[in-house]
Amino acid sequence: MNSGRLKGVSLYIPFHKPYITEEEICGVVDSLRSGWLTMGPKTLRFEEAFARYTGAAHAVSVNSCTAALHMALKAIGLAEGDEAIVPAVTFTATAEVLSYFKAVPVFAEVEARTHNMNALNLERHITPRTRAILPVHFAGQPCDMDEIRELARRYRLFVIEDAAHSLPAVYRENRIGGTGDMTCFSFYATKTLAAGEGGMVTTGNPEWAGRMRTLRLHGISNDAWKRYSRGGSWYYEVMEPGWKYNMTDIQAALGLAQLGKVDWMRDMRAEIAGRYTDAFRHDEELIVPYVKPDRESAWHLYVLKLNLDMLRIGRDRFISEMEERGVGASVHFIPLYRQPYYRDAYGCQAKDYPVSEWIYERVLSLPIYPGMMREDVDAVIEVIKYLIKKFRR
Repeated sequence: MNSGRLKGVSLYIPFHKPYITEEEICGVVDSLRSGWLTMGPKTLRFEEAFARYTGAAHAVSVNSCTAALHMALKAIGLAEGDEAIVPAVTFTATAEVLSYFKAVPVFAEVEARTHNMNALNLERHITPRTRAILPVHFAGQPCDMDEIRELARRYRLFVIEDAAHSLPAVYRENRIGGTGDMTCFSFYATKTLAAGEGGMVTTGNPEWAGRMRTLRLHGISNDAWKRYSRGGSWYYEVMEPGWKYNMTDIQAALGLAQLGKVDWMRDMRAEIAGRYTDAFRHDEELIVPYVKPDRESAWHLYVLKLNLDMLRIGRDRFISEMEERGVGASVHFIPLYRQPYYRDAYGCQAKDYPVSEWIYERVLSLPIYPGMMREDVDAVIEVIKYLIKKFRR
């Protein structure tokens, strides 16, 4: 590594950079020229292409994964006082949507190696008020879905997958999104398919799909989006109160272009992840990610853990030292029971989640994105190597 980077005066490697090519730009320009700025023909094309790709019978586009989760819970009839089980380590949106119904999130402990919901400990959280389980495929690695679905079947619960990290991921030869009750995806700017904002719900249930198509646009009849086009009608009916959750053709143009290269982008992420793991697997100061052998991660994140017994500094200082040397990093996630709202509203205590606490104290996410130059990956590796040597006990 050049001495400049170690002194913090050279180039900066951001935590994330979206992979945008002329294909995306041309698609957006085409949408602008077409006159369809909001939901239109490209949005429907994107839904159809996404359903084919995942193997789902239905795909319903929305403006965020949060909206997708909200509509999925509405479709199953979640009500005030109902409970749903969510992992303790996830982004707030997974639990936040339950508050829209005055329902109760029940936080479940996660696995130390994968950070996914621990299927072996879920049954203890089930009560007569439990309606759903919301597994999150953390960093892109699928949860133990067979075990979760079997538990849900026995207790007559719904399973709504938070797949914000996991396009494209594979669980026992099936792409995430192609099986199960409902699966919710994110197309936020940092995700593996980046449309700036956006989301999708996949399902095999035509009634749920139809209702969500109505709910996403104020609860008005399904074809109302084309009421200003030739052949459309000014007349529409409000079937029930809904939301303004529809995707736009501008976002769909980005989505279609990105979907066409999503496998290649996943391969690029996997290659970077492999280089990181090869570089760090023998360092006692570090714990590399673990992927179970019967699944493939989308590698949305590469989450490294520090062996704090071997270092003289903690995670927060480690990230600051990386930043000073030109490498961005992040933390995924601050556990929900630590957040003031959930802590105070539900009486959460950190001592009840020892595995999640152990994870949180140690994790940092490294840059991993398509288009990341080989020399940038080398620089990240060298900064990490330099720091563990400098701060080794």
